[in-house]
Amino acid sequence: MENKFNYSDADLVHFDQVMDKYGWIIYEDALDDAFIDEITDSLVPAYDVRRKIQIANGIGDNMNGTLHHLVEREWFSLKFLERKYCADQITHFLKGNYIINSLGAVINLRDEKPYVQNIHRDIRSFTGDFKIMIQMMIVLDDFTAENGSTYFLSGSHKGDEKPESDFFYKNADRANAKRGSIILFDSNLWHAAGKNYTDGKRRTLTMAFTRPFFKQQLDYPRFLGYEFGEGLSDDLRQILGYKSRVPENLNEYYQPVEKRMYQPGQG
Repeated sequence: MENKFNYSDADLVHFDQVMDKYGWIIYEDALDDAFIDEITDSLVPAYDVRRKIQIANGIGDNMNGTLHHLVEREWFSLKFLERKYCADQITHFLKGNYIINSLGAVINLRDEKPYVQNIHRDIRSFTGDFKIMIQMMIVLDDFTAENGSTYFLSGSHKGDEKPESDFFYKNADRANAKRGSIILFDSNLWHAAGKNYTDGKRRTLTMAFTRPFFKQQLDYPRFLGYEFGEGLSDDLRQILGYKSRVPENLNEYYQPVEKRMYQPGQG
């Protein structure tokens, strides 16, 4: 396959060609080792918090190793988003400003069967050529066939019908990639995490970016706090959704343009 590039050599011409043909692309050598270590260290306490809630609410059986909504004041997420990895590609793909829809992680362990191993796509409605969402994966451990590298059915982003399981696994490609790589893929693409047959961890960050009018999975501006957002950079305010909020009362609605919850340029 011709869909793997060095991050420093990324350009929009090849991005367009590869995304149209395959629906996914790999950029190697994007994150440095020190930052990857910072991220993986953060996943330990973050998983403990989320795992307790999953079990307490009776949904723990098929969510082993999954962490949702890691956008927090602490840890790595704001630093990660501030760096704007693949911002040119995301802006180009979505044809304008974008926001974070979700940011989570998967810790793929031997003999575990989390729901991400099911054949799925990450947007519920097929949108065809009208692109609303793009996915990003950050490879925190080398992805191999043995430790559960993701299956991607190349080209399946062009059709609405879910593939049969036999057809999918016979024809899907594996996203074998080095630690520190970024994988971008069309949200219409059918894919599934592989099974880990090793004793090691296969960890990845998983996230979605959307056009600003698309509803976030968690209200990050309200979660982080409106006052907290006032101290963030303009880029972070955009990505986190501070410029595309929904007013909750008439006072928030009736404001001059510069103070409105939903700012110009958000689609």
